[in-house]
Amino acid sequence: MAADPSVDESQFRGIFKYFNGTTNTGRANVAKLTYASIGLVILYLSLKPKKK
Repeated sequence: MAADPSVDESQFRGIFKYFNGTTNTGRANVAKLTYASIGLVILYLSLKPKKK
């Protein structure tokens, strides 16, 4: 699943400029966001107060 080399990146606007499945940069940003959100959920669950 490689990126399409014929895609013009200037056609993307807004958030789609950074998070898209067409360009390699966009796909990398989606992967980074996924890892960061999983890490935040784990951090939240480990730091929240325990019930008695």
